[in-house]
Amino acid sequence: MKITMVGTGSAFAKRFDNNNALIEVDGYRLLVDCGITLPKALHEMDISFHDLNAVLISHIHGDHVGGLEELAFQMMFKYKQKPVLYLAQTLIEPLWENTLRGGLTQESLNRLDDFFVVKPLEIGRSYQLAPGLNVELIKTEHIIDKDSFSFLFNERFFYSADMRFDHLLLQTLVDKGVETIYHDCQLETPAVVHAGLDELLTLPKSIQEKLWLMHYGDGIDNYRGKTGAMRIVEQRKSYFV
Repeated sequence: MKITMVGTGSAFAKRFDNNNALIEVDGYRLLVDCGITLPKALHEMDISFHDLNAVLISHIHGDHVGGLEELAFQMMFKYKQKPVLYLAQTLIEPLWENTLRGGLTQESLNRLDDFFVVKPLEIGRSYQLAPGLNVELIKTEHIIDKDSFSFLFNERFFYSADMRFDHLLLQTLVDKGVETIYHDCQLETPAVVHAGLDELLTLPKSIQEKLWLMHYGDGIDNYRGKTGAMRIVEQRKSYFV
């Protein structure tokens, strides 16, 4: 499985694009989140929306879903297709009502499934998105009273969405055989709705060695060499996990 971070930036980063990923397995391309900067970033990578097989959404903040309106309209008017959209069942209504409805609604097109092939996902189940690519949703804490989900791919690769520090979850995942963890990281303290670098540095070396930092701010260069055994994911560089 190849993963390329289309962007590695936090919501407020300007040097880096939104923290969205492209996962590829045997020609199948899955976009993980579709933020505000995603359409331009994909264009710069010479990848069109038509080159994607599906999109997987973690939660409804703009840096994770702000590009969905353009995705829907490009696929409708330019390619005459509906894109496949995977997301938790509980995110379907708020994504439409609170984020996309105002921009997408036109004439009789007034539902999320008018624009997307919606594939609802439930917690606690593993779904095969393509041969060699399975995903399981894990509900993780981010904003109080707003659902947010991280992803376990092929039972060995954990990709956090925006989540608070959760030592127990990370230890449990490693104990179950997870080999690689991509984790969002707030560099400055105190961290409130993300895991802080200072918190992640308290993890035992056995976990840190599996952990790669993403969703970081523009000051990341000041922290190179100061992340313990954890490594930094570089924007638009491909890794195999």
